[in-house]
Amino acid sequence: MSPSPVGPRHSETLGVGKAIAVLTSGGDAQGMNAAVRAVVRVGIYTGARVFYVYEGYQGLVDGGEHIKEATWESVSMMLQLGGTVIGSARCQDFRTREGRLRAARNLVKRGITNLCVIGGDGSLTGADTFRAEWGGLLADLVKTGGITAEEAQRSSHLNIVGMVGSIDNDFCGTDMTIGTDSALHRIMEIVDAITTTAQSHQRTFVLEVMGRHCGYLALITALACGADWVFIPESPPEDDWEEHLCRRLAETRDGGSRLNIIIVAEGAIDKQGKPITSDEIKALVVKRLGYDTRVTILGHVQRGGTPSAFDRILASRMGVEAVMALLEATPDTPACVVSLSGNQAVRLPLMECVQVTKDVTTAMNEGRFEDALKLRGRSFQNNWNVYKLLAHIRPPATKSGYTVAVMNVGAPAAGMNAAVRSTVRIGLIHGHRMLAVHDGFEGLAFGMVEEIGWNTVGGWTGLGGSKLGTKRTLPKKYFEEISTNISKFGIHGLIIIGGFEAFVGGLELVEGRARFEELCIPLCIVPATVSNNVPGSDFSIGADTSLNTITNTCDLIKQSAAGTKRRVFIIETMGGFCGYLATMAGLAAGADAAYIFEEPFSSRDLQANVDHLTEKMKTSVKRGLVLRNERCNENYTTDFIYNLYSEEGKGVFDCRKNVLGHMQQGGSPTPFDRNFGTKMGAKAVAWITGKIKECSRHGRIFANTADSACLLGMRKRSLMFQPITELRQQTDFEHRIPKEQWWLKLRPILKVLAKYNIELDTSETAHLEHLTRKVLVPEATV
Repeated sequence: MSPSPVGPRHSETLGVGKAIAVLTSGGDAQGMNAAVRAVVRVGIYTGARVFYVYEGYQGLVDGGEHIKEATWESVSMMLQLGGTVIGSARCQDFRTREGRLRAARNLVKRGITNLCVIGGDGSLTGADTFRAEWGGLLADLVKTGGITAEEAQRSSHLNIVGMVGSIDNDFCGTDMTIGTDSALHRIMEIVDAITTTAQSHQRTFVLEVMGRHCGYLALITALACGADWVFIPESPPEDDWEEHLCRRLAETRDGGSRLNIIIVAEGAIDKQGKPITSDEIKALVVKRLGYDTRVTILGHVQRGGTPSAFDRILASRMGVEAVMALLEATPDTPACVVSLSGNQAVRLPLMECVQVTKDVTTAMNEGRFEDALKLRGRSFQNNWNVYKLLAHIRPPATKSGYTVAVMNVGAPAAGMNAAVRSTVRIGLIHGHRMLAVHDGFEGLAFGMVEEIGWNTVGGWTGLGGSKLGTKRTLPKKYFEEISTNISKFGIHGLIIIGGFEAFVGGLELVEGRARFEELCIPLCIVPATVSNNVPGSDFSIGADTSLNTITNTCDLIKQSAAGTKRRVFIIETMGGFCGYLATMAGLAAGADAAYIFEEPFSSRDLQANVDHLTEKMKTSVKRGLVLRNERCNENYTTDFIYNLYSEEGKGVFDCRKNVLGHMQQGGSPTPFDRNFGTKMGAKAVAWITGKIKECSRHGRIFANTADSACLLGMRKRSLMFQPITELRQQTDFEHRIPKEQWWLKLRPILKVLAKYNIELDTSETAHLEHLTRKVLVPEATV
């Protein structure tokens, strides 16, 4: 599936003379509409005709009005809708050869030879069967006069590409399936609401989440809310789990906690394969402990509601990749599924993924639970390991003799508290004395340092902002005081969770090592900032929460614009000089343009955007949305752009502006940020423990090498530690951004989806990969 060697292809003509059909099948999932929208628009952009198939495979079999040509405008306002607008149905007819014959005839008669299926593994397996039989089906149809020989010749082979839409994240080969993140959003909203009532009454809540064969939702929920216990099908509890569970609940109560939360996946089982039900758990807790216990079964609420920003961006990226994969396919390429690994779009052979997914079920049925966990992939295993550490291990009686301090630096970001909680608890599990530093480097200089215990950080995962307090002050001017306090409090290692100032502050501390021996201790920087502008990491804690806030606000604004017709909104986002928030929110909200510093623009570009919107107002879509990053240009301010658009749009559209401001830093952290913060904190402590031991000489710590001051970042597909002095070359210090940023490659997608006529660079489209080596190599354990 690599690009053809015939020199650069023109993406706008790639689909000329071809037709693509898109259908959604199986259970619905939020974000499916975003995927359909991307397939339709990118398909049309390449010159292909695109058809909707309504009601899944049933529509394919029934034909007629169920297969309709899509237009650019027909997918407008679809992005923010949950479920699937083109409908889905469980289809018995398609399971029969007779049904598949009818489906083949319906496609051939319309000249459709490219099929994009968005659904679960059952739907994708059906598509592969259909493709394998295609030649035989056409031969039968020619025999019975259903189609002519010419028609059969023109449609001689069928290309299939799958996208996985499933809230359970139960498909092997992709880190995330479309709908999973949104389902987690729904679950966390409910868990947060339940937490407050449970605390009021000192209650125990047993929450049952979806996941008949996959414990992903239950596991991430447990990590993100700090649950006391989680039951998942892949890892049944030990035989005496009842004793263990009751002891655990009693311990947390005795430790001062007013609530207990137990998460159960609907498919939870014990080692013998017998179901463990939420009612059974409730009965156990009431009988043994006498606690006031309630059961909440979340059910279909998890499938509902508007898709999260992550799901919209994921589905849009997959949609673009799916169209490219279809149009580049030859009769020899296997059917593929487009998926996500880290932040990379990848293409995997469909049947390999289906096979590994089935292997998990087989392993579970045969009681090989270790294998089932391995087959679920690296990220599932890492989540499970971190959960087990945080929930089931208690601090040891013997201490390590080391002291580790944790602080927040920069501006507040949602998820910082989750990172601090996990840092403190994992540090205590390692036997360290843990210190909390209040108000950043200033607090370290003024001695605002105190010991912090297990229970202090109890309910922190769901809290926004920074409980430790955070300041932008850099350490250089306080070296003397900081050195004195490092020595006074006996600090052996420092974990700094924060934004660009945390990175610069870390560099200053490393420079200060030459003058102050006390600064020769291991340091670890964990990036946390809504701007996502820290070098060395593709993502920062807090950016996802901020992105969702902006996206939700844009949804409300679009709704208001749709109501008044012919209105364009100019929205200013945060981010300093970094255009991440404006670009990604533009993708997630379906913006017409997003102005950012990294992509310089002139008055001619502004004029072209106004002309583009003027044209748009002549269609049935009479509204516009333009995002502007706060520091994208010092002269073309938000007011300037607003005034320009207002003047140029007179008589065609009117304008409104909105500066989102500090609400982007607030709010309760998203499941992604809670989970990311929790994993980053755990990994940072494991690293710093190793470094302290490595740098220990006769009871003293002396760390003076470049690799003793690192930044922990997410790079493409894995978490890695990079010496901060090496990241210096990759940084534009004047504008406080990394010199290279991965998300800039997504900018063309934003423009194509907004109907700009640009060349979509497909030189970096994903190549076909194979699954086997990915699956069984877990990341270094925490």
